[in-house]
Amino acid sequence: MFKQKQKEFGFGTQIRKSPYFDATVRWGVKGFSVYNHMYIPRDFGDPEQNFWNLVNDAILCDVSVERQVEITGPDAAQFVQLLIPRDLSKCAVGQCIYTLITNAEGGILNDPILLRLEENRFWISLADTDILLWAQGVAINSGLNVQIREPDVSPLQLQGPKSGLIMKALFGESINDLRYFWLREYDLDGIPLIISRTGWSSELGYELYLQDGSKGDELWEKIMAVGAPFGLKPGHTSAIRRIEGGMLSYHADMNINTNPYELGLDRLVNLDMEADFIGKAALKRIRTEGVSRKHIGLLIDGPALSGPNTNFWDLGKEGECVGIITSAVFSPRLGQNIALAMVRADFADLGTTFEVDMPDGETAATVVERPFYDPKKRLAAA
Repeated sequence: MFKQKQKEFGFGTQIRKSPYFDATVRWGVKGFSVYNHMYIPRDFGDPEQNFWNLVNDAILCDVSVERQVEITGPDAAQFVQLLIPRDLSKCAVGQCIYTLITNAEGGILNDPILLRLEENRFWISLADTDILLWAQGVAINSGLNVQIREPDVSPLQLQGPKSGLIMKALFGESINDLRYFWLREYDLDGIPLIISRTGWSSELGYELYLQDGSKGDELWEKIMAVGAPFGLKPGHTSAIRRIEGGMLSYHADMNINTNPYELGLDRLVNLDMEADFIGKAALKRIRTEGVSRKHIGLLIDGPALSGPNTNFWDLGKEGECVGIITSAVFSPRLGQNIALAMVRADFADLGTTFEVDMPDGETAATVVERPFYDPKKRLAAA
């Protein structure tokens, strides 16, 4: 039987569609972007309303673009440690950690969530780079017995203060015991899931990793139906909320030429552990020598920005360009333009002011503490 004809989106078959693609179209998506060679919903109407839906109630986001690299085999744990600068021995089975993947120069290739499903079974939940190819390349000459593949796994994010109530309605009381950055396996009426207390929102939230793409439509509709009494809305990851929370976006706030110390992510690098990892020698040198630039938070003067920046804006000091704004947006909750930026280290002190080369002219910006809201992440860890 032919499916009902619907409006076509796309650039061709080389950009993959998620198992939730048709559902997001039915539920009113207005536009997509491309991330990890897949469509990601970026627009359900007013981005400010999407923000308020997230912080007041809950939103459901298709984040299947967070592709998984599955690493298994007798040497899987040893191999994963080779990829990351965090001490993997401190990650228990059933735990998730935010980590980095670095190259030989200490540059950041990705900043994924690592899920430890079994002693020697891992998922690397990716930001926007081809880490599957990197891992397979590293494995060739590692001498380690591992299997590396992209499994049939497609995450959804259920985020917001009422996400816990929706999850309880879906899965029962046991979901209340799921701790922040831990995972558990569930079966929802025959739909196989791994659920983690994680998300890209700085709010209370969950990620539901669907393990059977054929059930994507069914899962989306089931969650939306159960969530309706709690005010659940379809949505997209909020640039406003993630910048408020100081959350970094790969390709915007960091890339292959950025190292962890420039970002203040020293806590994610364990140079004193016995285990080796790619980039260890370079990061030891960088730690000793120090960095020439730092990532900071800014308040930008002037009228409310109409949306997130789509270019890097130069930061000037006494006529010299000393850095760039990497992410900027107007926060309706704070009533201010807030931004993340990379600047010369000697201009990173709190209170330092800059001239910002904006599309509509020049304005001023001041270095402030980040995150801009809920700095202790009490909302997400509640």
